[in-house]
Amino acid sequence: MLEHNETDGVVTLTWNDGENRFNADSVKAWHDTLEELEQREDNFALVVTGAGKFFSNGLDLDWMSSHTDDAVNMLAGVHSLFGRMLVFPAYTVAAINGHAFAGGAMLTCAFDHRIMREDRGFWCLPEVDLGLPLTTEMFAVVTANLPLRTAQEAMLTGRRYGGSEALGNGCVEATASAEELLSAAQAVAASVAGKNRAVIARHKAMLNSTAAAACGWPVPA
Repeated sequence: MLEHNETDGVVTLTWNDGENRFNADSVKAWHDTLEELEQREDNFALVVTGAGKFFSNGLDLDWMSSHTDDAVNMLAGVHSLFGRMLVFPAYTVAAINGHAFAGGAMLTCAFDHRIMREDRGFWCLPEVDLGLPLTTEMFAVVTANLPLRTAQEAMLTGRRYGGSEALGNGCVEATASAEELLSAAQAVAASVAGKNRAVIARHKAMLNSTAAAACGWPVPA
């Protein structure tokens, strides 16, 4: 589900599970993988990408409707994943290979740097069209790294941002062709991979601990 590769201090995770939706299995896989990486003592940077047409299509609503007893805990796990990524103790880069919808778009907001495929795929918060308001935890991660005007437009209109529009509105920091996307993300990560992770972790806590705590991932003082 989360394929792991590493070269020269750059850890690359490829989420390869169809539409890459959040359900009990995928949320557990995410937390287990991040926990293992957090325990490392060496310096590294992290790149995350998807496979095929999707970076992530958000919550697995079909799973939630058929697992009502477990849905609340699963959603709490998604919220805490957002918080965990906000303060993950290494530099993080999202290589957005395709559609990032709803919870998938929210996840990208928890990364330190975001690069999107320039010619295909949309970044979108469609909850206003789905009749599903953001939770307070979702709002916290969305507003952690988006410009306020962009967050307002995305939340209130459900606008679909293509690559150039996402770049122009601050949803991402760069775009790249499909062929160069992953290598571009890995190059950004490599430029930071040798820097002191303890200092990066401390600075990320300063920047993002309030939002992380709002997502259910408190950061020790």
